Amino acid sequence: MSASGEVSPQAEYIQHHLVHFNNIGEKQKIIADFSVINYDSIFWSSAMGLLFLFVMWLVVRAVTAGVPGRFQGAVEMLVEMVDTQARSIVPSEATRKFVAPLALTVFVWIALLNTLDLVPVDLPGTLFHLFGLGHHHGDPFYFHRILPTADLNIPLGMSLGVLLLMLFYGMKIKHPLGFVKELFTAPFHGHGIAAVILAPVNFLLNLIEYAAKSVSLGMRLFGNMFAGELVFMLIALLGGAWTGFNAMSIGLGIGQILAGSVWALFHIMIILLQAFIFMMLTLVYVGQAHEGH
Repeated sequence: MSASGEVSPQAEYIQHHLVHFNNIGEKQKIIADFSVINYDSIFWSSAMGLLFLFVMWLVVRAVTAGVPGRFQGAVEMLVEMVDTQARSIVPSEATRKFVAPLALTVFVWIALLNTLDLVPVDLPGTLFHLFGLGHHHGDPFYFHRILPTADLNIPLGMSLGVLLLMLFYGMKIKHPLGFVKELFTAPFHGHGIAAVILAPVNFLLNLIEYAAKSVSLGMRLFGNMFAGELVFMLIALLGGAWTGFNAMSIGLGIGQILAGSVWALFHIMIILLQAFIFMMLTLVYVGQAHEGH
C-alpha cells in the first residue's frame, strides 16, 4: 500500500484471489463467522469427494482375481500401505475396521483437494468470463478460490472430526466413567489431598492437549497450502507484468514459466506430504485414545 493509502495493482490482484465466492459477496472479516458460507470450498470439496468415490467404484467394478492391471495394482498398494500403518498404530482390530478405511479416505481426499492448487490461478476466472460470469463486483463467480484446504474452515472442520473420534474412542475403550476419571487424574497422579489439588490442573492440561491436537492438525494443513497458493499468485504476477514484446516482459514471462514449473514440481511433494501427515496423525490420535496415561 502506498503512502497515499492506494492499493498497488499487485496487492489488489492477490487480495482479489484470496476472497471466496460466498453468501456475503466480500472477504470474511473475522476468523470464525458461522454466518458465512464459502460456496466454492463446499463445491470443490464435494466434487473431489465424489471423484474419489467414483474412482474407487470403477476399481471395485473392474477388480480381478488374477494379475491386476496397473491402476488396480496402484490402488491395492495404497490400501496395503494405509492398512500397514493402521496396524502399527491402532491396537484394536475392531477400531481398525473403521479407522483404516477412514484414513485411506482422508489421505486420498486431501491429496485431491491439494492437487487443485496446481490449477493455474487465473484459469477459473478466465473460464467464467468466457461464459459472461464474474465481470463485475456483485456478479456470481466474481470471487472464486479453487483450493479448499487454503480455506481455514475446511482443515479445521476435518480436524474437528478427528477430535470427535478421539473423544468417541476414548469413551468407548475406557468407558465414560473411566474416561472422565482420567481427565482429572492424569497425567499427574496423586493420593488423598494431593489428588484433589491436582484434579483441576490435570483437567486443564487435558483440555489444552485435546484443543492443541485439533487446532494444530488443521492449522498445519491450512498454513502449508495457503503459503503454496500465495507463491503461485506471486509467480503469476511475473506474467501479469507483460507490457509488450520487450526484453523485460519477455524475461519476466520466461521467469514465470520456469518458476511456475519448478514450484509445481516441488509442490507435488508438499501436496502428498500434507495428506500423508494428516492421515498419520489421525491414526496416531485415535491410537492414543486406546492408551492410558
